[in-house]
Amino acid sequence: MVHGVRVTDATLPETALTPGLYIVATPIGNLGDITLRAIDILERCDGVACEDTRVTGKLLKHLGISKPLWRYDDHSEHRDRGRLVESMRDRAVALVSDAGTPMVSDPGYRLVNDCRAEGIPVTVLPGACAAVAGLALSGLPNDRFLFAGFLPSKDKARREVLAELAEIDTTLVFYETAPRLTKALAAIGDVLPNRDVAIARELTKLHEELRRGLPHGLIAYYEAHPPKGEIVLLIGPPPELIASEADADALLAEALTTLKPSQAAAQVAKVTGVDRKTLYARAMELRAG
Repeated sequence: MVHGVRVTDATLPETALTPGLYIVATPIGNLGDITLRAIDILERCDGVACEDTRVTGKLLKHLGISKPLWRYDDHSEHRDRGRLVESMRDRAVALVSDAGTPMVSDPGYRLVNDCRAEGIPVTVLPGACAAVAGLALSGLPNDRFLFAGFLPSKDKARREVLAELAEIDTTLVFYETAPRLTKALAAIGDVLPNRDVAIARELTKLHEELRRGLPHGLIAYYEAHPPKGEIVLLIGPPPELIASEADADALLAEALTTLKPSQAAAQVAKVTGVDRKTLYARAMELRAG
């Protein structure tokens, strides 16, 4: 039922659901992004397994749906998961995360594995996903991409992950929290210099924001404008090596807006392969005049 009107569509049958697990994507911000199929399954299922019953309860109330809610996450004890799987032999259970598509950096994969091992049918309902929405909004190359979840919270581990991914020739997609954003950008600036970076924030919400630039420039902006909300952090693929003096000068000029000449020379040297001392001398010339 959507705003008091029951969905009637030939593709949404009114018969009882087949017992099993239904993976249901939910909105990441704008509640209007719930799909008709998701509403139909949530109306007809026997119960909903969710991360936070309070969050899911608000969504169901908005949709005018009342269902039993069962708290579930991947840290649930095996016996609890076993009881939930066993219940699906004669009941239809919807699995939702707090926002977006379950199992994309959200709980659920152990439950799916157990269902398959026990011969329980599993059905997926596609829908909102912050990683895909951020990629589409960013304008970065998307013919292929690597989603790598959340970066580690510790700086050493964060840099190790970035170094491990440095040679992969594709757009990298991460989730990040607002308090850690500038630290993540600083690590990217050091480990992956001169990569095009995009910050997609508050996707589908009133204050949706997309900013692109070099890491150090973005740090300056977010230090002046502390971010809020959930963030998709995207890093463009490695730039091609640049041989011309004009291109090297352009990179130096941009780097010098936020870095000292020695730092700018080191950053551009990594990207272009041009000798660092040569670039430092040129950076001093550009700074002088």
